[in-house]
Amino acid sequence: MQPIQALISGKIRLPSPPLIAIKILETIRKDDFTFQDLAFLIESDPALTARILKASNSSYFNPRGAVTSIERALALLGSITVTNIALSFVIVSEFQAEPNGSFDTTVFWRRALTAAVAADMVSTLVGSQNRDIFVIALLQDIGILVMYGNKPHDYQKVFQMREQQRIALCEAERGIFGFDHQELGAELLLSWQLPEELYAPIRHHHSGAAVSDPYQQQRDILCVADCLASFCCGTPGDAKISRAKQILYETFGLLGQEVETLIETATARAFEVLESFAIPPDAMRPLSLILQEANQELSNLHESYEMQTIELKQAKEKAEKRVQELHDANVLHRELAFRDGLTGIYNRRFFQEALDNELMRAQRYKRQFSLAIFDVDDFKTINDAHGHTVGDLVLINIGKAVQEIVRVTDIFARYGGDEFVIIMPETDLSNAIVVAENLRARVEALTTNVGDVAIKTTISIGLTRYTATAGNKTKEQIIDIADKALYLAKHGGKNSTRALKFPEK
Repeated sequence: MQPIQALISGKIRLPSPPLIAIKILETIRKDDFTFQDLAFLIESDPALTARILKASNSSYFNPRGAVTSIERALALLGSITVTNIALSFVIVSEFQAEPNGSFDTTVFWRRALTAAVAADMVSTLVGSQNRDIFVIALLQDIGILVMYGNKPHDYQKVFQMREQQRIALCEAERGIFGFDHQELGAELLLSWQLPEELYAPIRHHHSGAAVSDPYQQQRDILCVADCLASFCCGTPGDAKISRAKQILYETFGLLGQEVETLIETATARAFEVLESFAIPPDAMRPLSLILQEANQELSNLHESYEMQTIELKQAKEKAEKRVQELHDANVLHRELAFRDGLTGIYNRRFFQEALDNELMRAQRYKRQFSLAIFDVDDFKTINDAHGHTVGDLVLINIGKAVQEIVRVTDIFARYGGDEFVIIMPETDLSNAIVVAENLRARVEALTTNVGDVAIKTTISIGLTRYTATAGNKTKEQIIDIADKALYLAKHGGKNSTRALKFPEK
């Protein structure tokens, strides 16, 4: 059987995570990161900061007092909660496709956020204390968005097959694509290097008791949340409520007034969270209005499910082994794909994708960014005099020196040879010049010691700024302007910074 990752890669292009999400995840993975580091990163995006502060002051996330800054939010709510809130906003904003045919992303995120609230409340009620469950539930069906975004016509066939054959959505997806949105969603989050605790429960969240692993409880919670969100957001019939009640009773021993209160409160809290995300509730209604009808259907449900077969257990063990192999291969692949083998900083491929994304954001939201290109003055002379091994050491030292002082929001990469690039989001030309001069001075003060020889280096820097007023330019045009500025710096005496304005239309 073909591994799921190979099957997916042949049909679906997995989207890269938003740049701010990459930065947030990289920051919290550091052993010595501080609240100030995370706050500074988040506050570099004013829109994200405003949304987080609004959510942090809601009674859902914070019943304890006013929050006026990201650092205050981190102190009150903790880094995990604030990080999950931030990632939720970033991902919801990133996956806001234009309405296309019968698929509406607003309806999708309304349902996903309702499921996230329900999962969070169920987790608290059963004593799970899983602080990631909100994000897990929010992203459990993100594979649907990726499938539809890549292959809208094929996904319309999924809808048709489900309706014509009266089968589950996952079964219809496997019939058309060979895999379902559970598997795709888990592979997407795995490719983003999110922790296993986030993506593993998603891989089989519709399977219920058919799969048994350490994430069984999380999947049960996701199943309850999915049922409540489906019904609350307009799925016809009472079977969803009945299914949720059955799991709550059989798995967690909850029934009666506790369940009634949970369902009603989850609906009310969902309205508040939807407001924080600027998503209208539309036709959502309190579940208490239909509980009496749902209770009638509950009495008709079977009392238990069949035990899993030996064949299924063996298949599960093989799947777990395959998942681990895919995980190990994916970690290695990402390191090779996005990191420069010599300096350890981002490579040209990552820079190209990052510049594509930054250019798209600037054009879409009328933002600006600056681009710096620099190379080492007389680098060929260093190689000729001391050898390529010493030349490599010079590049490594320059990479480390620059990495230490670039801002946390900047993208620093090796472009090739002795040439480096820096993307500076939300930075005008005057501020970019200040950053560039700091870098130039830092490298000028740098010494690479090789035996008794002390090698001094300088760099020449070319700068430009792009803003939407310049029109829909290509990244090649922007790189060309920065490269021309670098040429002026090199031929103007080296060890200098030159800036060229991008022509406005």
